[in-house]
Amino acid sequence: MRTTPDWVQHAIWWQVYPLGFTGAEQTALPADAEPVHRLGHLTSWLDYIVEMGASGLALGPVFASETHGYDTADYYRIDPRLGDDSDFDELIREARSCGIRVLLDGVFNHAGRSFGPFTEALEQGPGAATANWFSFTWPDAWTPGTEPGYADFEGHHQLVALNHDEPAVADFVADVMKHWLRRGADGWRLDAAYAVPSTFWARVLRTVRAEFPDAYFVGEYIHGDYPAEVTQGTLDSVTQYELWKAIWSSLADANFYELAAALERHNTFLNTFVPLTFVGNHDVTRIASRLEPAPGHSAFRLAQALVLLFTLPGTPSVYYGDEQGYRGIKEDRAGGDDDVRPLFPASPDQLSAVGQPLYRLHQELIGIRRRHAWVHAARTRVHSLSNEQLVYEVYDAGNSLFAALNLADAETVLQVPDTAGAVLAGEGGLDPQSGQLALPAGGWVVLAGTDAGSGSQPA
Repeated sequence: MRTTPDWVQHAIWWQVYPLGFTGAEQTALPADAEPVHRLGHLTSWLDYIVEMGASGLALGPVFASETHGYDTADYYRIDPRLGDDSDFDELIREARSCGIRVLLDGVFNHAGRSFGPFTEALEQGPGAATANWFSFTWPDAWTPGTEPGYADFEGHHQLVALNHDEPAVADFVADVMKHWLRRGADGWRLDAAYAVPSTFWARVLRTVRAEFPDAYFVGEYIHGDYPAEVTQGTLDSVTQYELWKAIWSSLADANFYELAAALERHNTFLNTFVPLTFVGNHDVTRIASRLEPAPGHSAFRLAQALVLLFTLPGTPSVYYGDEQGYRGIKEDRAGGDDDVRPLFPASPDQLSAVGQPLYRLHQELIGIRRRHAWVHAARTRVHSLSNEQLVYEVYDAGNSLFAALNLADAETVLQVPDTAGAVLAGEGGLDPQSGQLALPAGGWVVLAGTDAGSGSQPA
């Protein structure tokens, strides 16, 4: 398995989409406009992050862009809708003072049409110094003002695909990464990493790690051979979309068999790397909305989703608002992400009291996770499985935890291993003599392991 920076074992991210969080304009400011200093809005939330138990702030795009942040115009400039370098530096200083790591979102598969090297190539034609930065289709007799065809990102013509076979592009990306790491960032989320050749990441990260060996790099992969991509690209991690889907789907459909299969796959990934785990992010329907179709059951199923997130191996990430029970539906249309990228209040004391029980549950479960940091790279085995009930153990060579979930409308009694001990969280009655665990309808419980040697050595 790749050796990731030691600090990542203890990382729990709070992910924020800054443009939405701060209520920024939906399109870029006029070129002559003064920056609007919104990035500092995040500093008033740092104590909230710490009080929840998280240790990292994972930022969505903060660089100058045309609209939603993923159409970058200038990788070396903070988006004027958010502020400027001084605002970024202040956020880093304040985060550091709270012991919070900062992860940046790097959109290096594509750029916006106003990206300088692209506009230069359009103006100067095939002979431009940056013409090879993109995959152009030039007309046979190009004349100034004639726009060539070019490769884009998944049919979005405003998102100009970079040519990752061009060495100058790799050098540029490496320089951008190092620039912001020098300013205090701790790592990068690599947007649409699945669309970029692994050889490109390997080349770039070799250069960046030479100066920043303790930086963390996680690629966005929705599908594909995760271990191969991590190995070939020399990444630290990728986004675990398979587990994300299995968590919400198994809870919504009362089908723990799907989750059990995903946990087997998850174990195989852990032989190579520790995935970034989540139940929500800026690209998907909110977990609370996913689980609402089960009338009367969304609350306990949401709690069970959190049990899974914080007791299963991985590097957990909480999407801002999920800890307060925010709803939001992602739609496949222009502006279809807006509902899941909302404005947040100016400070935590302006939040509705409605979300406090869920926030406290995050605190409780994150507390368990932080006291059992070994879970990060452990393994999982299922002890009891049916459509509506699940008992699993998370273990490494000398530690173990157990979790039991009941999706049924009635109380159930489950058999747990004799190495399962005290209740750490949840509601359940364990008879240590018989190993029988009584769970209420919709109930869940996290149990300590009583035998330090109960978990066998992971493969």
